[in-house]
Amino acid sequence: MWLIYFLQRAIENDLREQVSEMRRKSPGFQPRLAIVQVGGREDSNVYIRMKLKAAENIGILAEHIKLPRDYNQNELLAKLSYLNDSPLVHGIIVQMPLDSTEKIDAHLVTDAVSPHKDVDGLNTQNEGRVAIGDMSGFIPCTPAGVIELIKRSGVSISGKNAVVLGRSRIVGTPVAELLKWEHATVTVCHSKTKNLSEITKTADILVVAIGKPELVRGSWIKPGAVVIDCGINPIPDSSKSSGQRLVGDVSYSEAVQVASHVTPVPGGVGPMTVAMLMRNTVLAARRQLERLVAPAWPLSPLRLNILTPVPSDIEIARAQKPKHIAQLAEEIGLYPNEVSQYGSTKAKISLSVLERFRDQKGGKYIVVAGITPTPLGEGKSTTLLGLVQALGAHRGKNAFACMRQPSQGPTFGVKGGAAGGGYSQVIPMEDFNLHLTGDIHAVTAANNLLAAQMDARIFHELTQKDGPLYDRLVPKIKGVRKFSAIQLRRLKKLGINKTDPDALTPEERTKFARLNIDTKKIMWNRVVDLNDRYLRKITIGQSPTEKGFTRETSFDISVASEIMAVLALGKNIDDIKERLANMVVALDKDGEPVTADDLGVTGALMVLLKDAFEPTLMQTLEGTPVLVHAGPFANIAHGCSSILADKIAMKLAREGGYVATEAGFGSDIGMEKFFDIKCRASGDTPHCAVIVATVRALKMHGGGPAVSPGLPLHDVYVQENLELLSKGLCNLGKHISNGNKFGVPVVIAINRHGNDTEAELNMVKEYAVKNGAFRAVVCSHWARGGAGALELADAVVAACDAPPAFRYLYPLDLPLVDKIRTIAVEMYGAGHVDYTDDVLEKIKKFTEKGYDKLAVCMAKTSNSLTGDPSIKGAPTGFTLRINDIFVSVGAGFIVPMVGDISKMPGLPTRPSIYDIDLDTKTGEIQGLF
Repeated sequence: MWLIYFLQRAIENDLREQVSEMRRKSPGFQPRLAIVQVGGREDSNVYIRMKLKAAENIGILAEHIKLPRDYNQNELLAKLSYLNDSPLVHGIIVQMPLDSTEKIDAHLVTDAVSPHKDVDGLNTQNEGRVAIGDMSGFIPCTPAGVIELIKRSGVSISGKNAVVLGRSRIVGTPVAELLKWEHATVTVCHSKTKNLSEITKTADILVVAIGKPELVRGSWIKPGAVVIDCGINPIPDSSKSSGQRLVGDVSYSEAVQVASHVTPVPGGVGPMTVAMLMRNTVLAARRQLERLVAPAWPLSPLRLNILTPVPSDIEIARAQKPKHIAQLAEEIGLYPNEVSQYGSTKAKISLSVLERFRDQKGGKYIVVAGITPTPLGEGKSTTLLGLVQALGAHRGKNAFACMRQPSQGPTFGVKGGAAGGGYSQVIPMEDFNLHLTGDIHAVTAANNLLAAQMDARIFHELTQKDGPLYDRLVPKIKGVRKFSAIQLRRLKKLGINKTDPDALTPEERTKFARLNIDTKKIMWNRVVDLNDRYLRKITIGQSPTEKGFTRETSFDISVASEIMAVLALGKNIDDIKERLANMVVALDKDGEPVTADDLGVTGALMVLLKDAFEPTLMQTLEGTPVLVHAGPFANIAHGCSSILADKIAMKLAREGGYVATEAGFGSDIGMEKFFDIKCRASGDTPHCAVIVATVRALKMHGGGPAVSPGLPLHDVYVQENLELLSKGLCNLGKHISNGNKFGVPVVIAINRHGNDTEAELNMVKEYAVKNGAFRAVVCSHWARGGAGALELADAVVAACDAPPAFRYLYPLDLPLVDKIRTIAVEMYGAGHVDYTDDVLEKIKKFTEKGYDKLAVCMAKTSNSLTGDPSIKGAPTGFTLRINDIFVSVGAGFIVPMVGDISKMPGLPTRPSIYDIDLDTKTGEIQGLF
């Protein structure tokens, strides 16, 4: 006879070792099983206790989910859907039978369990796989236990006659299929079978699962046969305290006299069924872990149909059919509950991904910046996308692009969209360049709510006496008056340690109620996500209802809002909330800062921004992933996509993967802020800097004529001119030097344009390498997609393998003027920094308040290394003049203003508006680029 107890223990020991091995690979990983029970049948409780005990012995975390008897079908299906989506659950079983007062379709319920988590093996997909001999799914537990018992008996199944009594979908039918695929000759018997005892006597292997107590007698059994009894039936027995005992479908006392092996009841198939359930659960967990630690995603790249000449960006984008965003999300390791789809081509990604992958090592971190650009741009976004397409679709690496969401200002102005170009784009480019998932609109609403609350508070303080003002701020509701949570924070800040509104003294009430904002020292403007020059200076409060309390103010473009910078620099939701609370909107009449928290608006801002905390998943033309999040301008703010998007991307890319993110404009602006502001805030270490250069821009820096959007290029830009090019190479040299000062390898991506000659390209390449570049490569990704950036991808991989030596340009404890000077001298080439008296006075006040320990975010033209946009090349020794300075306490930086930098762009004589239209018949957008 079998020693089933020892067999079960052997299986459990093997599974325990497998679990330990998984924990060694991933210390925070643990297999998890959800056991769902409707009602509370005692026989079901017995089975569940067996499963829970076995799971505990093996190291599986099993949760018994008890649901009431009146749970209906829709509620049960919703619960299963939640468990299906949870990345923390590897296996799900629904304990049968369902003990419910409601009508529930058991087959619908078992099919509702995901085939990937169906460790009972009862989903139709898994049953179907067994039927066709595909054992890649989950084999039903009792049938699997039957086969295991037969094999452990020492009897070879192949070539034997097997008879199965019963054809249930849970036991009989799958057992028959499994025996068939083990090469037995199988006969299935059921209630309509004639001469049942004669058929059973032909069986070398007899499996009985018919649900009738002791139906099969010893005379029905072939001498020496193997008998597996799957039945369990209560029969009366007065000798038992319960008045009954359990027997199988086989008369054990008779069968044991004839058969070579017979399983007892209880204690036979039951324990093996539990053991097989544990085996399936461990298998499900191992499959998930293998997926998590696999060196490469199972990514399905999209094929490009390359045309010559290259069509317009929107024609290329529209010709490519994107993968469904759910497919891409699954390929890169996301679970359904971590993905909120916005249609079929974009989705928000939950920040819970960071918690799930907290122990996962991240990928290599790459920043893409440029040389000092022409007004046409040099293809930085295009290069970023070409690089990740090359890494992901062609080199088989896990590669993410992280990008800012473009503002609608440039989209409808001159520059156009920011989805890349040619065959290196984000798709759908219309969605990317317009509303996307509404994050900029959320920032706009939050910013303007804060402005509205500030002006309303000023008005109410001007028009009310202390007593009524306090009473309205802390009103009685149903006879009870209490402070809100944010008001309690203000009391604490004021040093008033009271929580009862009626306990405050008159002086304390006045101190609490009056912010005393100095309207001449307000730092907070309203915003709109458009270029509108007439909002650069406005007067508000002109309605008679405002009682003559007018003031001059202005609008900024939405991406210049400090809230956008906070969204981009927050490490988690709590960090974002603290940063929002600390934003200084004005000074009071004593010169003290007034914050968003003082205005009571922090919680409301969080609610408006709730969905905007999550980055948006999109894809490139070749089906590689892109995360889009936040959009601060680089010449006004720090010009980088969010820390949260980068962190999620690095976790998903895994240790051997790559995350390339952009930094606005040149190395002097976006890249310096990426290193000194973003990386300092995130704590992440970059491995490589890619600087994009073009022959066209370098010719401009060599003294070429002005390059203007909408006007034809001068002949010098479309004909070979090595002399002009050589004069402009100094600008490239300066940007290489800038990158090297941070201790990261600098790879130069020379973005080929159609009129560039080989001699010109080689000149740039040779100069770059001689002047400190790790490597310089010519790229044709605009015309060829990822295939045109393979050499760039290889250079980046090699650069990322170099030993990291990253360092910041300056320490935060350096005096503010010294930090500004360090940036001016080291990044721009300045010889001296000059300040207005007003700026020096502000620096003094900032220092008194401790703001001098913040990072520095220079607001400077992107069109020159100097503060004068007309000066090209790489001048040195010039004077940089700081004509204004302000602080963004929430964002965590001080902003010195160099030259005339406007936070509200204007529309040109001929903006892109003229070319943009909607086809009313097809619904397609025309004219975006």
